[in-house]
Amino acid sequence: MSQQNKNVIKSIIVASSGNLVEWFDFYIYAFTAVYFANEFFPKSNATVQLLNVAAIYAIGFFMRPVGGWYFGRLADRHGRRHALVVSVSMMCLGSLIVACVPTYNSVGSLAPIILLCARLIQGFSVGGEYGTTATYMSEVALSKQRGFLASFQYVTLIGGQLLAVLTIVILEMMFTEVALKTWAWRIPFVIGALTAIGSLKLRQSMVETSTDRSRNHPNAGSLQILFRDHKKALFVVLGFTAGGSLSFYTFTTYMQKYLVNTVHFPIRTASYIMMAALIIYVIFQPLFGALSDRIGYRQNMIYFGALGAVFTYPIMKLLSEISNPYVAFLLIILCLGIISFYTSIAGVVKAQLFPKELRALGVGLSYALANSLFGGTAEFVALYLKNIHLQSYFYGYVALMLLLSFFISLYYLPKDDFYLAQDKS
Repeated sequence: MSQQNKNVIKSIIVASSGNLVEWFDFYIYAFTAVYFANEFFPKSNATVQLLNVAAIYAIGFFMRPVGGWYFGRLADRHGRRHALVVSVSMMCLGSLIVACVPTYNSVGSLAPIILLCARLIQGFSVGGEYGTTATYMSEVALSKQRGFLASFQYVTLIGGQLLAVLTIVILEMMFTEVALKTWAWRIPFVIGALTAIGSLKLRQSMVETSTDRSRNHPNAGSLQILFRDHKKALFVVLGFTAGGSLSFYTFTTYMQKYLVNTVHFPIRTASYIMMAALIIYVIFQPLFGALSDRIGYRQNMIYFGALGAVFTYPIMKLLSEISNPYVAFLLIILCLGIISFYTSIAGVVKAQLFPKELRALGVGLSYALANSLFGGTAEFVALYLKNIHLQSYFYGYVALMLLLSFFISLYYLPKDDFYLAQDKS
């Protein structure tokens, strides 16, 4: 292996480790919600409690565009490494707050307010994490293996989810359900805060991929230039991120609640299913990323939109009617395979649409806007429609957004192979 390849792999690992920690901290909230929902809201039916927690989860997403703008500007003007160090530090703070937040019985309505503030901090942090990491990993990767190497952003993003599920499974083996609902649910947030400190040290040693020229460019991090000269790129990223984020959160974080609240599996059974499914999903990422290096990024995106639009409704409908956990697992794997066409190359496809001096801002802001509107509200919309007995409308909503992703990929992504802007010069 050449020294260049070794340096690239080291950079990918360092960037990925921080990404893993950030997303573990963010997702552990979603997977522990079934345990702590009753601790922060007055007693009522389970769906309403989960709806309240999902609302806070969704509001946290609305900080992402702010984070996407702030950290994108920071990364374009002061470097990718600096922005990534700051973002993981803020995630650490948010996790510590959740770990220590008092319950409703202790401080009344102040409890969900503190929980909300912690989620706003985490949402702000993750808003900057995605765009900057996507930019960094796309820039550091070798052009002929860019799909494969950049896929490790979602390997660690999904890995964060997987570790969150695994943590819950271990806690379920160690503690009773009563203990988990009263105090043990806090343990993962302590773990997340501690690992974020380790990630902070690693990120300080990262190789910088931006240059003095790009950082000092008059357009670096300029929101005005982004909206004036790169409207098409923004539209494209907004369009396929809408379907991508909605389907991703539907079949990952929301799916655990869906299996419990709709399919009526025990909580532990749902956790085991999702843990196994996420292991397979992680393995899918480099495979589908390598496929994109052979068939083209555009083709990957077209397959994602077309297959998702056709199969989402019937699979979700079938899932709601089955009682066999093995069949449920296979159906979820099928869905995760479909969205792997998108998740494996999402970062590199978005990054290559913007010039270097605006790349982190362009990717981060456009992704965060669509992710907040569609990904962050996925659980809330799904639970709301279930609560008013219109759950099947949610399946149609997801399928419709995937159809939008298909048309945008078909008509607006370049038809030939396309690369990052600096590769053309």
